[in-house]
Amino acid sequence: MRVGFVGLGRMGACMARNLARAGFDLTLWTRSLGKAHALAAELGCAVADSPRTLSDTVDVVVTMLADDPASRVVHFGPDGLFAGQRATRFVEMGTMSPYHLRALADAARSGVRIIDAPVSGATQAAAEAQLVIMAGCDAESAAPVQPLFDAMGKQTLYLGETGAGAVMKLAVNSLIHGINQTLAEAMTLAEAAGIAPEVAFDVIEASAACAPMLKYRRPLYLDEAGHDVTFTVALARKDMEVTVDLAHKLGTGMPQGLRTLAILKQAEAEGFGARDMAAILNYMRGKKS
Repeated sequence: MRVGFVGLGRMGACMARNLARAGFDLTLWTRSLGKAHALAAELGCAVADSPRTLSDTVDVVVTMLADDPASRVVHFGPDGLFAGQRATRFVEMGTMSPYHLRALADAARSGVRIIDAPVSGATQAAAEAQLVIMAGCDAESAAPVQPLFDAMGKQTLYLGETGAGAVMKLAVNSLIHGINQTLAEAMTLAEAAGIAPEVAFDVIEASAACAPMLKYRRPLYLDEAGHDVTFTVALARKDMEVTVDLAHKLGTGMPQGLRTLAILKQAEAEGFGARDMAAILNYMRGKKS
C-alpha cells in the first residue's frame, strides 16, 4: 500500500514517523515544503510537489490538518487532492466539522471513500503510537486502512457513518477544554488560600476529579515556560468555535462551552494564542473577581 501524508505539524510529523517505521511506502506533502523535505530525509521517503501529485501516486491519503478552511484548500482546486486520479481512500484525521466531512464525501469522485478518523491524545501519544482513533465508518469499511490506524494508535472506535467521528472528536475536545478551564480555576483558588501549586496539583491528581490529561499535562501546568507547546490556546479556541456552532445547528444547549469559548477568546486577545492551552492557568492567575 502506498500512503500519502498531508500536514506535518506537531501531531502529523509524529504520525508520519510511525507509518514509516511500520514499513509503509510513504510520500509527504505540507505547505512548508522545506519541512517535508527535512522529515523525508530523516525517514527515507518521498516528497510530492503538490497535493494533486501526491494523490496521483498513492493509494491512500492521510491528512492531519488544522481546520475546515485548511482542508478545503488542500482538497479542492486544480492542484488539490481531489484532482488526482489514483488514491481511492482519504483518511481525514484533523479536527473538522461533520458538515465539512460530508461535503468532502459528496465532492469525491465515484469509487472514492472518505473516512473521518480524528484522534484523541497529545503529541506524546502521537509519538508513541498511543492515539485513540474515532472512525466515521464501520469496522468492515475501515479494514483496508486498519493497518494504518494500528501503526498510529492504540485503539480504533467505529462510529458508523461519515461525520460521526468528527462529532465525537468535538464532544471529547469540549470536555477537555472545559476540564482545562476548571483546573485553572481550582488551582488559582487553592493558591489564593496559600497552598503551593505543586501540593494543590498532588491533591487534584490523587482525587476522583483527575482526568488522564491532567496527569500527562502536569509538567506544563506547573512549569509552562520550561516545556514545549503541545496544543495552543488558539487551536483550543478554534475547537470550541466549531463545537458551539455544531451545538447551535443541532439545537443543543452548551452554556459551559460558551463560557469556555469566551475565556479562550479573551486569553487569545491578550497574547496567549500561541502558548500551550495549559497557559490558561497563568491567564486565570491574573484575573480577579
